[in-house]
Amino acid sequence: MIYRDELSNHYQNYLEGSYDCIDRIVLNAYYPILHSPGGLRSWYNLLTGSDKDLDTNHLMRFSGRFSRRVQAFCKSKDIPLLYFKSGERKHEEAESLIPLDKSFSGIFAIFVAKAPSKLWEVKQFNNKNIDIRKKKNLSYVNHYYFHIMDTNWGHITIRICSHPPFNCMIILNGHEWVERQKAVSKLNIKKEENCFVSYSDGHALSKVADALKSKGQLEKVCDRWVYGCLWFAIDTSGQDLTNFKYQYSIYQIEYSRNLLFKRGTYLDDIYRNIIDLTRSNLDIKRIKTMFGRRKRLHNRKSKTSDIEFRIEKPDYNLTILKIHFGKLTVKLYDKGERTLRAEVVVHNTKDLKCKRSLSNFAEIIEKLKNMMNSFMNNLQYSHSALIKDNTLEKLTTPHKRGKNRVAGINLFNERNISIMETVLSLSIKPQGFMISDITEIMLKKKLSDYSNRKALYDLRKLRVKDLVVKIKGTRKYILTKEGTQIIFAALSVLQKELPRVFSVCNSKDKQNKKHQELTTSEKLLFKISEDISIYEKSIGLKLVG
Repeated sequence: MIYRDELSNHYQNYLEGSYDCIDRIVLNAYYPILHSPGGLRSWYNLLTGSDKDLDTNHLMRFSGRFSRRVQAFCKSKDIPLLYFKSGERKHEEAESLIPLDKSFSGIFAIFVAKAPSKLWEVKQFNNKNIDIRKKKNLSYVNHYYFHIMDTNWGHITIRICSHPPFNCMIILNGHEWVERQKAVSKLNIKKEENCFVSYSDGHALSKVADALKSKGQLEKVCDRWVYGCLWFAIDTSGQDLTNFKYQYSIYQIEYSRNLLFKRGTYLDDIYRNIIDLTRSNLDIKRIKTMFGRRKRLHNRKSKTSDIEFRIEKPDYNLTILKIHFGKLTVKLYDKGERTLRAEVVVHNTKDLKCKRSLSNFAEIIEKLKNMMNSFMNNLQYSHSALIKDNTLEKLTTPHKRGKNRVAGINLFNERNISIMETVLSLSIKPQGFMISDITEIMLKKKLSDYSNRKALYDLRKLRVKDLVVKIKGTRKYILTKEGTQIIFAALSVLQKELPRVFSVCNSKDKQNKKHQELTTSEKLLFKISEDISIYEKSIGLKLVG
């Protein structure tokens, strides 16, 4: 595999292979000229030879022509034309209509549904002046979904608005493209839905998938089909006459890392471990389980059910760990019999703070890979924390930074514990976190007087211990590898181990339990608790209740 993370390395002995691949890709197609009043007037003039009849009614006629041509086309070609209510899911219906003929290429279904769109409002005046402006409110108008089978991309969907400016959306899947590459035929792949569940060489599979960003395939497939869909509104001669040329930008994208375990039981045990050990510390609230079979089969060569029998209910329990950060989502879930998938989803590439044209596709993928590595690494650091000797002692000691003295971290102070919990939960956030993110979470912890200034002070204490570092050239921060492990270990001791030991210390028969029931770690902590008790008596202060 090209991009190796700490979690994959940690479980390497249990893996048969792994690969990275781009999943769902959503592109926006737009014609820039039709997005300005002057451009609309010039385009209409070229198309009709005059702008004398340019008004709202004549623009609406494009939609009527679109509808009539679609109905005639579907009737002549015997293609299903289905109407849906706004918000209804259409993907499952489209999957059931995919032609059985593997060599088929072209439109196999057209769906119609209403969706919001910004439309033009045009008024003509007696003095031959024209008022062209966008309507203030969004209009719900018919959008047409063309479901197409492409020889290189498989099932693609083109959604186009029947009204000017004819905005368009193209939906593709990277797994479909990879499956159709010649180099993949030698890897003995087996695909279920949008995942390769068996293959001979994960590294070679990742190389093929990585080539997608550098071959310019996206623009080719868009140009191959989008103008045919536009024909229903503007015929080919009209497109040539006005030099109608769409430009494309990346709107949504998903990037996945897929770990193939040698046995299904390994996947069950390890994934359950990851969830149990990271959920509370990373403040993961959303975990959903769809129940299928109770356990995965131990035999790695066991036969899986045909896809027809797995539509309504999954073969195995499907547990989804999902974390949202605005327009970004990271997910971890089991896929099929032996695959664990990590996924980074960008719902709007605007949040990536980079250009979104197709020429920047490689840069966007690189950002997603970095997010994926950060996500997987933080999962690993959080559930297998290791710290060096005297680390906890060093946390509590003051530190001098320049001429200023920075206080140590009091591990028995509620605010210090809260700030460690907060930065640990934010460690998994793609592209780092800001002071305002800390303040927002701390206020939810019922610290009503907490402010950005206090957050900056608390964060300074973590920075001088090298637990947190600032991203150069930004106002964002990230936890270091050692910082994640140290904070995780410290919180585990304070919140899990110490309360158990003190409950044993305070029981009536603690002398018996001290020798009979304590684990090795509890015996060590029992000794610490005795030292704390002696110190409390010497200073006349109770440190722990």
